[in-house]
Formats: sequence, C-alpha cells, structure tokens
Amino acid sequence: GIVGYVDLTLGEAVRPVLEAHDAASSGRFRGVRHSLIWDASPELRTPRFAPEALMADAKFRQGFGVLQSMGFSFDAVIYHNQMPELSVLANAFPDAVIVLNHIGRPLGIGPYAGRRDDVFQVWQRNISDLARCPNVVVKVGGLGNPVSGFDWHTRPKPPTSQELTAATSPYYLHAIEAFGPERCMFESNFPVDKKSYSYTSVWNSFKQLTKDFSG
Repeated sequence: GIVGYVDLTLGEAVRPVLEAHDAASSGRFRGVRHSLIWDASPELRTPRFAPEALMADAKFRQGFGVLQSMGFSFDAVIYHNQMPELSVLANAFPDAVIVLNHIGRPLGIGPYAGRRDDVFQVWQRNISDLARCPNVVVKVGGLGNPVSGFDWHTRPKPPTSQELTAATSPYYLHAIEAFGPERCMFESNFPVDKKSYSYTSVWNSFKQLTKDFSG
C-alpha cells in the first residue's frame, strides 16, 4: 500500500487530487500522511511545521471529511502535547481511520529538556485519553528521533537492543496496554532513526519487549 501526501487545507478541492493519487497508484493508494506538528518553542521549529491549531481549521476539516468519505486513512504526525487536539478531531470524524505516528512523539529538547518525568506523565495521560477513540490506531516506535531527547545519536557507540528495551519499554508498553495489541503496529521509523541505533537492534528490542506476550 501507498500512503502519500495531499494538502487537506484545499477543502473540497482536495477530492480530484486524491482521485489522481488513487488512479496513479494502480489501486495501492491507502491514505494520507500529514504533518501537524506545532509548538511555541522556536527550538522545535522545522520546515514541516504546521500552522497552530490546524486540526481545528475549517478548511482542513472540510478536506479531512473528503478523505473520510473516500475511505482513505489519515496518518497523524504530532507532538505529545497535541494529542488532545487529535482526540477532538477523531471524535468529530468517528468513521475516519486515524493512525497516530511515533506514539505521539514525546519531546525531550528545547523547553522539554531535563523534564523527562513530567513529559512522560503528560504523554501517558494523553495516550490513555486518545486510546478511548476506537477509530485511532498507533505506530509503536520512533523514539530514535533526536527531538525525544535520548541523545543516542551523540554517543560514540549506538545503544544495544537491551539498552533500547530498558529506555523505551515504559512508553511502548503503555501505548500497547492503552490501545490493545490489535490497534498497534511496531515501526522502525527508518531511515530517520538510523542516526540513533541500528535496524537490527531496534527490532531485537521489540522482540525483547514482547517476549512475555501470549501467542
């Protein structure tokens, strides 16, 4: 399947764009991935920054409604403190399939540096609340991105799978518990997370993390 990009702020005019994607994909087009990331801190700004409160924008919601009506999914790229906004969107479009990318990306740089416990508590509460929306599923992974503040990319040697399991299991296990295994999918987030650890190590850490799960 192919998950592409369209600008949902086109509103109703996004329909022919989605139709063109679908036609060009020979039936493999499945949905849209749209970056919604926004934070007030300039230290977190990237070229992919979205306007503030985009999920509440009338034109965006009109385009989102078209996406839903055509049966395509929506991959949401957000920061951890934006999950309440995504919950509102999910409840407004209960028939839409929404995929939360990177467990909602808990932050650990800029104003969030040195506040891991506080951020975790906010993230944990937001994940639990979002999981109450039955139309949301989650990609479990992505903590290798430097914005999460683990700083693996600065080490002379990358972390082992055991180190990854110890550091990530509080996040990943809570996400799986909140959503249920049937609404979760592990992700490597490669090549982005390649700067932090190896592909083999991250998948071995997933195996270690779930070794006591039932078959």
